[in-house]
Amino acid sequence: MHNNFILRCGKYTIDLNAKPALMGILNVTPDSFSDGGLYNTHQKAINRIDEMIAQGANIIDIGGESTRPGAEPVTEKEESARVISLIKEIVKKFNVPVSIDTRKTEVAKKALDAGACMVNNVGGLKMNRELGKIVARYDVPIILMHMRGNPQTMQKDIKYGSVVLDIIEELKSSIALAQDAGIREDNILVDPGIGFGKNTEDNLKIINRINDFKILGKPVVLGPSRKSFIGNALNLDVKERLEGTLATVAYAVLKDVNIIRVHDVMQTRRVIDMIKAIKDV
Repeated sequence: MHNNFILRCGKYTIDLNAKPALMGILNVTPDSFSDGGLYNTHQKAINRIDEMIAQGANIIDIGGESTRPGAEPVTEKEESARVISLIKEIVKKFNVPVSIDTRKTEVAKKALDAGACMVNNVGGLKMNRELGKIVARYDVPIILMHMRGNPQTMQKDIKYGSVVLDIIEELKSSIALAQDAGIREDNILVDPGIGFGKNTEDNLKIINRINDFKILGKPVVLGPSRKSFIGNALNLDVKERLEGTLATVAYAVLKDVNIIRVHDVMQTRRVIDMIKAIKDV
């Protein structure tokens, strides 16, 4: 089943058919699981974005609230303070589409006003239906990610009948919420939410069967970067999960995932391009 996915993000057009787009993660948080505290000054964040663009990132995803397991929520004011002026500067300085990773309507609205052109929503609109109306009004793409519960509860009681089929059904209801809010069909993307309310085996099954999510008829986004399923599979600390991440990325590229969201941009870019070179001979 080959879909024709062209992502329109503000003035940018991203062809998701030829090869996956590479989304570089920048968390301007003190407590994200992998890069928390690394880029929490303005200049460090700008330098890192400059570097990610040079290394081949197609989209920059900015987050001002950690959603790692057990993370405490931050206020709208605090989250806005972390991301809005930064987004304004990125849009001024760089020629790159910016995605805002948020659960909050006001943060999304301010970010879109500041020049972001995409929303990445960990709750798949289930935690906040108002957000859908903002996305529809601004006519931007939204990534609907699957998560059970919230970051405080998501790892507490994990039970699926069949993890892939269950998530497909739950993503269908997120798509319905997006449609009800008036979001255009070709602005909807889906992400099975690796690590969000899943155990290691669940995560491995999702990746193994990532193609199954194509049945939803939307571009598929995958964020495997440095996550605990890699640590558990290889018995490695978060700082040692690069190769495990890249192996997952390679598999995802072979399975025609549309957007890959990572911290390690340079290495991921090389993996994507190498696999494309092999496939295109």
